[in-house]
Amino acid sequence: MSTPIQQLFDLTGKTALVTGGSRGLGLQIAESLGEAGAKVLLTSRKAADLEEAAAHLQDKGIDTRWIAADASDPQEVQRIAGEAMERLGQIDILVNNAGATWGAPAEEHSLEAWDKVMNLNIRSIFLMSQAVGRLSMIPRRHGRIINVASIAGLSGSMPPMTFIAYGTSKGAVVNFTRTLAGEWGRYGITVNALAPGMFPSKMTRGTLEKVGVENLASGAPLGRIGDDDDLKGAALLFASQAGKHITGQILAVDGGVSAVHGG
Repeated sequence: MSTPIQQLFDLTGKTALVTGGSRGLGLQIAESLGEAGAKVLLTSRKAADLEEAAAHLQDKGIDTRWIAADASDPQEVQRIAGEAMERLGQIDILVNNAGATWGAPAEEHSLEAWDKVMNLNIRSIFLMSQAVGRLSMIPRRHGRIINVASIAGLSGSMPPMTFIAYGTSKGAVVNFTRTLAGEWGRYGITVNALAPGMFPSKMTRGTLEKVGVENLASGAPLGRIGDDDDLKGAALLFASQAGKHITGQILAVDGGVSAVHGG
């Protein structure tokens, strides 16, 4: 018997932990999952940003809570996962969105900046997935992990785009996603990644100012950059029963940029 389409996308009774969820793409994804019925727990470093984000979601009728913590710190990751279990009871959906970038030519890129980007963009995803897997998903034989990669991880780049640590870290996220999907499929856990193109956010503000929105949009077949809705449907697909037979996949949400410029 087939399932009604509304039921396939319904997240009522599910819980979601979203890292880097206080703004930008993380908040957009949290909004999508919450509007579909999930209880949402946001985490990022700054309590003030989290309070504002939680109020925004609660105004939409979404059951929201938050934890201020640094996802690049292994001890903090354990605290996040433990508190999430206490406050949610279980973690059905993990969105690994916390990330950082650093713009510098490879020959001038500092080791400190390299380590900062790598620790947050890939090591934290490993630590968070491992912690949530052990505490909730593996014992329950069910889970949805959504990693936020980037089209910067699908191909190389050239000036004026100079972000070797960021591009390398997102390439690692791509293969981490495929490898974990292979390992954890036997537990009923799906692992997929979104690979956004250019979206307006605090992280991309410098690039948008440097290169220009029109120039970036002109490189996309659809002639535009992303907006506040463009990740919602893809995230909900990966999080819901509608995506139960999809794992190890990388979905570019980029207006077609990766289709015509490599990746």
